[in-house]
Amino acid sequence: MSFDPKLQKSEPQLALRYVPESEGEAASSQPDGQRRILVLGATSGIAEATCRLWAARGDKLFLVGRSADKLNAVAADLSVRGASFVDTTAVDLDDCSRHAEVLSHAVNALGGLDVVFIALGVLGDATEAEHSFAEAQKILQTNFVSVVSLLTWLAGYCAQRHHGTLAVLSSVAGDRGRKSNYVYGSSKAGLSAYVDGLRNRIDREGVSVMTIKPGPVQTAMTEGMKGSSKFADVETVAATLVRAIDKGTDVVYVPGIWRIIMGVITHIPEFVFKNLNL
Repeated sequence: MSFDPKLQKSEPQLALRYVPESEGEAASSQPDGQRRILVLGATSGIAEATCRLWAARGDKLFLVGRSADKLNAVAADLSVRGASFVDTTAVDLDDCSRHAEVLSHAVNALGGLDVVFIALGVLGDATEAEHSFAEAQKILQTNFVSVVSLLTWLAGYCAQRHHGTLAVLSSVAGDRGRKSNYVYGSSKAGLSAYVDGLRNRIDREGVSVMTIKPGPVQTAMTEGMKGSSKFADVETVAATLVRAIDKGTDVVYVPGIWRIIMGVITHIPEFVFKNLNL
């Protein structure tokens, strides 16, 4: 069930040819409408809930995350729920040198690629990150640098085949920097800008690129945070994401009210905003 590839030096251009273009382009011909879905950061709360919905409709899933034990537990659950195929790779995606190898292996295992859901991310310690570049760097590495590395390979693969959906988990925190979490917010702001530009470049190649901007969601990552009992239900968020990915939505706020909230916040004049405790 679990695969942990050894580090090799391989060129991404070669990895792109592991699956013939003719096979990659025949994405809609999967039996019974099954979709081949790669999930990166698969043990996050939002990713798990979303995968459960995909499994229930019989999709094929390849899961990537840090912990082999957690991945295997999630994979076993998804198999019981109806996934037609589940495989896993345990790897620390902060190590960008392993990305080409892991991604090409996942594509081979799935027999092609229809959807990629990139859900890796960390909140980090906001207070420590204000004074420690080492902590800030960890947040930026996971939330921005690593995701850009993954998307560079995946965008090339999908654009070659004129097919695929790249769904990327960003955050409403990236819409405007706030004193409470500006390092985390800046990592998501950079990611959202990158995804916007990527969409502008490859949408015309037949590739859907989606920016997902959730507000606070009830998951293990937010457990214990002030007001967490009022955060969005993760199952409801997952259902919204599945519908949006199926439709090929460009940008989705979940819950939708956050589009209005952040619209207001981003238009507060700076001379007022800098005196607010947000």
